Amino acid sequence: MQLAYRTQRVAYPYFLVALPLFLLQVVVGIWLAASYAFTMPQWLVDALPFGTTRAIHTNLLVLWLLLGFMGSTYFMVPEETERDIFSPRLAYLQLIILAGTGVAAVVGFVFGWTKGRPLLEIPHPLDYLIVVGALIFLFNVGMTMIRGRRFTITQGALLGGLVFLALMYLFNLPFYRNLTIDWYYWWWVIHLWVEGAWELVAAALTAWILMKITGVPRKVVEKWLYVELGLFLFTGIAGTGHHYYWLGAPDYWLWVGGIFSALEPLPIVLMLLDAMRFMRKRQIQTNNRVVYTFATGMAVLHLIGAGVWGFVHTLPMINYYTHGSQITVAHGHLAFFGAYVLLNLMFFYYAIPKLKGVETFKESRGVVAFWWTSLTMIAMTLAFSVAGILQTYIERVMGMGYMTAQAQMRFWFAILVVLGGLFLIGLVILIWDLFRLRPLEDLEQRA
Repeated sequence: MQLAYRTQRVAYPYFLVALPLFLLQVVVGIWLAASYAFTMPQWLVDALPFGTTRAIHTNLLVLWLLLGFMGSTYFMVPEETERDIFSPRLAYLQLIILAGTGVAAVVGFVFGWTKGRPLLEIPHPLDYLIVVGALIFLFNVGMTMIRGRRFTITQGALLGGLVFLALMYLFNLPFYRNLTIDWYYWWWVIHLWVEGAWELVAAALTAWILMKITGVPRKVVEKWLYVELGLFLFTGIAGTGHHYYWLGAPDYWLWVGGIFSALEPLPIVLMLLDAMRFMRKRQIQTNNRVVYTFATGMAVLHLIGAGVWGFVHTLPMINYYTHGSQITVAHGHLAFFGAYVLLNLMFFYYAIPKLKGVETFKESRGVVAFWWTSLTMIAMTLAFSVAGILQTYIERVMGMGYMTAQAQMRFWFAILVVLGGLFLIGLVILIWDLFRLRPLEDLEQRA
């Protein structure tokens, strides 16, 4: 099977780098859960403090997801614009810059080289390399679209998300002496990346995949991209307000932020439901069961993790007690997994077989890996939630000490260590399956 455009091969190295980083992120996450569940030797705590390992865990998450988005974009854009990528060399240079910066940052964390901002710990000099990488990406994709033979709303949503992604990171560069102002702009990066720019990118990639694997007409899918753009303006931006509760911002942000941010996952869910309705009405069967499974799971867990779990604990009267507790961690894990991890894995299962020239392959392992990792993540979310409820009640309702709450949470973190190990097994199955894909006819001949 031949690729439609030879420069789509640029995507494969991005996938090859992203998946091992995902694996490493999960291993570090299991270590973090273990540090809550068990008393570690002091020498080990001194060598790998909690703040260091948490920084590694969260920054690996951002890095591998971004590399996955970028590789997916490089695979999608040639077919959407009907021309090759403007400069494959720039794409490879961008990968080297971003991957090298990520490795330097992780090694730096171990030796205490950090900016100190949670989730944005990357040292200041490395920030400029990330900006360079993002601008190369934006230029390369933008030039491909400009020189393309057509322009679609799918391209527009994707490009809008990429431009916004690059612009928002610029607010991470300055440091403000007033910490209230500094944290105000810190949320512009954290929230408006994840619940703004990334949502647009996710919607565009999902729309394109649905058109490819279901045969649903473009107009059926793309109408929801207009809704996504509207909700991005009215909910993604306004929803930032649920992070302003503790910054001394005006009171109206309590309600604006708490309510609007829960609406962000709706367009992707409605897009999938509309595609399903069209398929059922026209009796269309998908030609890629494993990708369709990941797409469906992404929409459902995106809605539950980002919408339901987010809405429940960001309402002002609840967030007053739960702010910064393990309930926030539960929301974050399921939201990221549903919205973006499954998005990347969905695209990997669509693109990698084509990049390897595999027409048909055994899909059962991919489906098993989906259910294994998804059910494990749901169980982890429930365990985090129970730990968070205990923490909230003991510390913030009863007014007892921090260590008293931690002692009651240990059992649930021991469960999380086990669940993390199970998730790791599912991920190994998935990565092994992706890297060892073989044509179905070869497997049948061997059998």
